[in-house]
Amino acid sequence: MGGVGEPGEGSARPAAPLPTLRWEQIRQHNLPGDKWLVIERRVYDISRWAQRHPGGSRLIGHHGAEDATDAFRAFHQDLNFVRKFLQPLLIGELAPEEPSQDGPQDAQLVKDFRALRQAAEDMELFEAKPAFFALLLGHILAMEVLAWLIIYLFGPGWVPSTLAALVLATSQAQCWCLQHDLGHTSVFRKSQWNHVAQQFVMGQLKGFSAHWWNFRHFQHHAKPNIFHKDPDVTVAPVFLLGESSVEYGKKKRRYLPYNHQHLYFFLIGPPLLTLVNFEVENLAYMLVCMRWTDLLWATSFYSRFFLCYVPFYGVPGALLLFVAVRVLESHWFVWITQMNHIPKEIGHEKHRDWASSQLAATCNVEPSLFIDWFSGHLNFQIEHQCQHTLSPPASSPRCQGTTTAGWLRWSRHCAPSMASTTK
Repeated sequence: MGGVGEPGEGSARPAAPLPTLRWEQIRQHNLPGDKWLVIERRVYDISRWAQRHPGGSRLIGHHGAEDATDAFRAFHQDLNFVRKFLQPLLIGELAPEEPSQDGPQDAQLVKDFRALRQAAEDMELFEAKPAFFALLLGHILAMEVLAWLIIYLFGPGWVPSTLAALVLATSQAQCWCLQHDLGHTSVFRKSQWNHVAQQFVMGQLKGFSAHWWNFRHFQHHAKPNIFHKDPDVTVAPVFLLGESSVEYGKKKRRYLPYNHQHLYFFLIGPPLLTLVNFEVENLAYMLVCMRWTDLLWATSFYSRFFLCYVPFYGVPGALLLFVAVRVLESHWFVWITQMNHIPKEIGHEKHRDWASSQLAATCNVEPSLFIDWFSGHLNFQIEHQCQHTLSPPASSPRCQGTTTAGWLRWSRHCAPSMASTTK
């Protein structure tokens, strides 16, 4: 006789139908300690589980009372594995008459984006080449050795020191890029390998916490350019961006001469972001969150750096070299990251669909136009590979499964104009 949850043979009962919910009910559950979200038309109560979420409660909480299907797929590598954790949180499903997305979202755009993503996956466009990243790591390590050899062979003069600082700054900037891809679990097939490699690059080669970076960066990708959700644009009261400048103006807040912030930005933004802001925030995160492993990795970086350069410069000189490298890499970091933040729309939550939220913040183009363009580009490649002319590929095994809504969109919008130009 089966116990609780272990029915005896032949006593299995059909699962009870899930309660159906409407968006007006779901919208009421977007409060601290009370959050629901929707994934693939199923409703989950994440209120208590959010604190155990591996990506952090804040990241998953940003999608409260929303359709988080595309975010769920974007942030998780093994969806079947993650779905096991969702099952105990399931409380219902959207009513049949309810749309999958809440609010004034373009359902056709969402459909096209998902089809386009599936086509890209079918073509293995997301498959990384570890050899490339191995070469990247190799040239980072080579630059670290080269900088030390310059000082060792030519002494700690101004010219060798300047050259070594430039080489080290380049190495540090490249480390940002490498650890970024590792943090996105984009290099290795196994997530654990990516995490270990990121800890080495971020900790031993840079002196930062990998978990701190992921905590910040995942929120940026979840809600780009949204105040209080994207840490990259939450810089008030030092600088005012987007809608925050209007708010401060209405409330007559004058912490700083904001009418001149375009001038003092160059004095404290690019030079000090990595040297001051990141260093302080990173250390505070490791101590408050008790990331002792990350702290050991960071300590190994500082131990190596000062053991390498104190014999040539002494402590003050080695510290000055460190500051110079941080300032140089900070300029590099700011200009390659903020150029895709500051010129774009920066404001409060507008509950856009996933594709629109990503493209509106990072591309100066309408999402539908971008999907049209990329669908056309992708399917042109398919067509070329399969030797078809303006028709969905179906015969070649490598092309099966790629007849997407993106193809239809492209052929509908682009094929007529192409035909007119070839007459």
